[in-house]
Amino acid sequence: MKEHRTWRSLEELARTPDFEERLHREFPRHAAEWDESFDRRRFLQLSGAGLALAGLTGCTRQPIEQIVPYVRQPEQIVPGQALYFATARPHLGYVRGLLAESHQGRPTKLEGNPEHPASQGKSDLYDQASVLDLYDPDRSQAVTEDNNIKTWSGFVDATANKIIALQALGGEGLRILTPTVTSPSLGGMLREIQEAMPQAKWHQWESAGRDNARKASNAAFGEVVETRYDLSQADVVLAIDADLVTDGPGAVRYAGELSGRRRVHDPAEAEGMNRVYAVDSMPQNMSTVADHRLSVKPTQVAHVALAVAAALGVEGASAPAGLGHEDWIGAMVQDLQAHAGKCLVVAGDYVDAEVHVLVHAINAALGNVGTTVSYSESVEVEPIDQLASLTELVNDMKAGDVDTLLILGVNPVYDAPADLDFKAALENVSLTVHHGLHDDETALACDWQVPAAHFLESWGDGRAYDGTVSLIQPLINPLYGGKTEQEMLALLVGRGAVPALELVREYWKAPGEGFPALDDAAWRSALHEGVVPETAVETKEVVPDGAAVSAAASTIAGWTVGDLELLFRPDPTVFDGRFSNNGWLQECPKPLTRLTWDNALLMSPKTARDLGIGDLIDKNNQDEKTKGATVKVGDRDLDLPVWAVPGLADGTLVLHLGYGREFGNVATGAGKDAGSVRTVDGLWRVTQGVSASANGKRYTLASTQDHHSMEGRHIILGGGLDEYLEDNKSFHPIPHFDTNLTMMNHDDFPPGKYSWGMSIDLTACTGCNACVMACQSENNIPVVGKDQVAKGREMHWIRIDRYFAGPDDDHVEDVMHQPVICMHCEQAPCEVVCPVAATVHSDEGLNDMVYNRCVGTRYCSNNCPYKVRRFNFLLYQDLETPSLQLGRNPNVTVRSRGVMEKCTYCVQRISQARIEAKVEGGEIPDGKIQTACQQACPSDAIVFGDVTEGRDTAVNKAKASPLDYKLIEELGTRPRTTYLARVRNLNREITPRKAKDKYGSHGDDGHGAADSHAADSGH
Repeated sequence: MKEHRTWRSLEELARTPDFEERLHREFPRHAAEWDESFDRRRFLQLSGAGLALAGLTGCTRQPIEQIVPYVRQPEQIVPGQALYFATARPHLGYVRGLLAESHQGRPTKLEGNPEHPASQGKSDLYDQASVLDLYDPDRSQAVTEDNNIKTWSGFVDATANKIIALQALGGEGLRILTPTVTSPSLGGMLREIQEAMPQAKWHQWESAGRDNARKASNAAFGEVVETRYDLSQADVVLAIDADLVTDGPGAVRYAGELSGRRRVHDPAEAEGMNRVYAVDSMPQNMSTVADHRLSVKPTQVAHVALAVAAALGVEGASAPAGLGHEDWIGAMVQDLQAHAGKCLVVAGDYVDAEVHVLVHAINAALGNVGTTVSYSESVEVEPIDQLASLTELVNDMKAGDVDTLLILGVNPVYDAPADLDFKAALENVSLTVHHGLHDDETALACDWQVPAAHFLESWGDGRAYDGTVSLIQPLINPLYGGKTEQEMLALLVGRGAVPALELVREYWKAPGEGFPALDDAAWRSALHEGVVPETAVETKEVVPDGAAVSAAASTIAGWTVGDLELLFRPDPTVFDGRFSNNGWLQECPKPLTRLTWDNALLMSPKTARDLGIGDLIDKNNQDEKTKGATVKVGDRDLDLPVWAVPGLADGTLVLHLGYGREFGNVATGAGKDAGSVRTVDGLWRVTQGVSASANGKRYTLASTQDHHSMEGRHIILGGGLDEYLEDNKSFHPIPHFDTNLTMMNHDDFPPGKYSWGMSIDLTACTGCNACVMACQSENNIPVVGKDQVAKGREMHWIRIDRYFAGPDDDHVEDVMHQPVICMHCEQAPCEVVCPVAATVHSDEGLNDMVYNRCVGTRYCSNNCPYKVRRFNFLLYQDLETPSLQLGRNPNVTVRSRGVMEKCTYCVQRISQARIEAKVEGGEIPDGKIQTACQQACPSDAIVFGDVTEGRDTAVNKAKASPLDYKLIEELGTRPRTTYLARVRNLNREITPRKAKDKYGSHGDDGHGAADSHAADSGH
C-alpha cells in the first residue's frame, strides 16, 4: 500500500513488478552521480537556464484526472459542498457518536457528535484515523474458502446443510466467538440463536478488555455494574494506574470534564482548579496531567491503594509494611478527606481486580458515591469473564466438542494468551468461519473468511458508556461486499441472506428490553440526531460487600514485590493490534517515547544500567542503533530493542501489544509480538520469573522528539497555582522582549477584515494525539515510512513535543506536552528568504504557502526558528490506488514531490466560512470556524478565531490572560499562535516552595535527558 510505506532499499524495489517505473519516479536518474570536472558554477548556470525554460512549473508532472459528469444529479448533493451524517464508531463494544463528512457519496472526515454524551463534539485519534481503515486496500476483498476466492452466495449455499444439521441438534457443537457486545439488535439475534439452539454457546473475547473491572464489581456488589464518573464535580482526583483521558469508553468526555476544572485563564476562576494525583509505574497521559505523580513498581501500585484504604479506615485494610512514601501518601489522603464527597479515586482497566474492589470501598468511605461516582446496570448484553470464556472455548476445541466455530470480528490466533495455543486448537474443529476486516492471522487459519463491513459501510447500533443507544448508518456502499455481524447471524436463525438495514429496522420496531419502539418518524429522528432518546441507563444504589473488601485487602497484603516486574499494555497508537495496518497510526509518535513504527522494551535509565545494557543510544548520532535485550517470562523469551523512559519506575519493564503482525503491507515487519510471552496468569502483570539481559543485537528505532529541536531555548513556561494567585502579573519567569525590533516593514502587510490567531493551553493538553490525526485526515498529509522518519522527514503539520523536568534522568518531577504548529508570524523569517515568493503573508495574518511556486530550496525551513515546515523529499502520496483517492479531502491540494508544506490554520475552512458569510450578508461569527485540531481536541486546549484588537472573541479572551506568552518571543517574530503557561495546583506539603529560577523549562535532548532548570518545583 504505497501511501503507507517507503521502500526500504533499492534491492527491495527491484523485486517489485513495476521496478523500472518506480526507479525513475522515486530514485531520479543520476541523483547520486557527480562529474568532478563539472564545476559548481557551470551547474548553477545550466540549472537556472533549465528552470527558466520550465517556467517555474515544478519538477513533478501532476497525474491526469478524468472528470465524469452525473447522468442524473443526486438529490441534496451540490458539488463542492459536504454533507454530514450522524453515526457511531464501535470500540471495545461501546460506541461513540460521530458526525461523518461526506463529499459526493464518499466519507472523508469524522468529528464528534455534539449531541452524543460520550463525545460532546470531540473525538480521539482512533476516531480520526478510522477513515483510513475504510479505504485500506489491504482489506479483505472477497469471500474465500481455504484461500480460494468464492462468493457470498456460494458461502450461504455451502453452509446451508451444516446450519440445518446444527438446528436439528439444538446447536450442539456450535460455538460463536464475538468481541464485547452492547448492540441491542445484535444481542437480540444472539439470544434468538440461544433460544432456538440451546446447546450452542456464545463466547466473548477482547485482548484489551475490561475483565478486571467486571470481576471487581461482581465481587464487591454481587453483580456486574457500570462505574461512571463525573469529573466536573471532583475537586481532587486520584488515578491509580488509570488513564482516564485517553483510555476507556468514556475517555473523550472525561478529558473534557477534567480539563474544564483546570482552565485558569483568569485568576478569578483559578480557585476552582482541581488537583490531580497519579500513582503508576509507567508515565501515561493522565499522569502527565497530574499535579503530583508517584512512580512505583506494579505490585506497589496495589500496595499504595491498600495504604490509602487503611488510612481512610476501610474495614479489613491495613497499611503494608515497608512501602515507604509515607509523607506523600499521608498528604494526599488528607487532601482527599478534606474534599470528601467532592473527590474521586479511579483504578485503571488493567489494574488487578482486587485494587478495583478497594477503590469501590474507598469511594464509599469518602462519600463520593452519588456525586463524583455512580453505578448502573451493565451496558453490555452479557457481561462475562472473557478470559474464562475464551479458555473454556479452547478447552472444548481441544476436547473435540466443537464442530462449528463462527468468529466475528476478533483475532484470537494473534492476541489470545500464548499458552492457550488457539491456532492449534482450531485444527480440531470441523468447520471454522472467520468474519473480519482483514485476512489476518485468524482468517488464514480458518476454513472460510468473510469480509466484514466497516462501520462507515454498515447498518447497526450500539450503546455508549452511559447506555445511550446510537444508530450506525452507512456513508457508502460496502467497497468489497462486506457483511455485518447481524447478516452473519441471520444465517443461523434461518433468515437467509437478509440485508442489515432490514434486520436492524425490524428489531427497533418492537425492541423490548426496556428500549422505546421507533416508528418511521422516530427512526428518522434517531438517525438524524445520532442518539435514541431515553436509552441511558439509570443509576442504582450498590454497597461494597465488607467480606469482599477484606478478602481483596488480604490478597494484596500477601503480594511480594518482584526484583523485576513486567507490565503489558495496549500500544498508545495501534492499541492491541487492531489498528496495526493503519499507516497514520503507525507513524503517529507515541506520547511518551515519541517512537513510530515500533514497540520496544521500555525501562528506566537506572534499570538499564543495573541490567548492564548501559548507554542505550548515542544521543548525538542518530545513526547509532539501539541496543537490544532478551526478556524472559518463565520459559518464553522475546528479543526486542530497548528504550529508556525517564519517570518509569525502577525495576519495571513495559511491553506494548499490537506489533509483530503477519498480514498487510503496513503491519508486516513492524515491531515485535509482545503477545508471544503473554500468558493467562500474566495477562497484564508479571512479578515473578521475569528477567532481561543484553543480547548483543542492534535495532534501528525512529523517534521524532529531537527531529525539530528549537535549540534548547526556553520553551514551556509555568509554575504553581499559588504563585499565579499571589502575583499573576509577574507569573512568567521569562522577561518580555521588545517585539517592535524587526527587519521588515509593518506597512507591507495592511490589515484585512479579520485577523486569525490561536491560543494553546498547556495546562489542558494531555498529549493524546487527537489533533495530529485530525490534521492528517483534514489536510491529506501522507505517511513516509520508518526509514524516512528516522531521517527526520515525517510530514505531520502538528508535532507534540514531550519534555521531562527534574534534576536528572533518575529524578523526573514532571512530564509535559507542547503542541507546535506554524506560528503564522506577523514578521515571518521564512518569507524574507524565499526566492520565488512561495511563502507569503495574507491580509488576514496567515502565512500562506503557494505550492505551485515552490521550487524546493528549503530556505524557509532553515530560517524557521520553530521548525514547523515539512518538505516532501519523495513522492509520498499514493496517486494511483483508487481506494486511497476516495478518502482525500477535495478542498485541500494533494501535494506532489518537491513542495514545502505546513499548517495553514485550515484555510479551506476559513474560505468556506467567508463564502457563507458573504452569501448571508453578515460577518463570520465567533466560533463559526474551528480548525481540525481544535475541533478534535477532547480537552479543549486549542482556541482559534479573530484576534483583531477590541473584538469580543474567545481567542482574544485567552490571549488577554496573564498566562499568555509567545514562543521564542525574543526573536521578534510576533507569532499569531501563543500559549497559556502551564499551571500546577501543587500540594505544598508534598512539594514545598522553592526559589524561582529565572526561566521556565528547557526542552530535553530528545531521548530523555531531563531538565534541571525549574520555574517551580517540577518546572
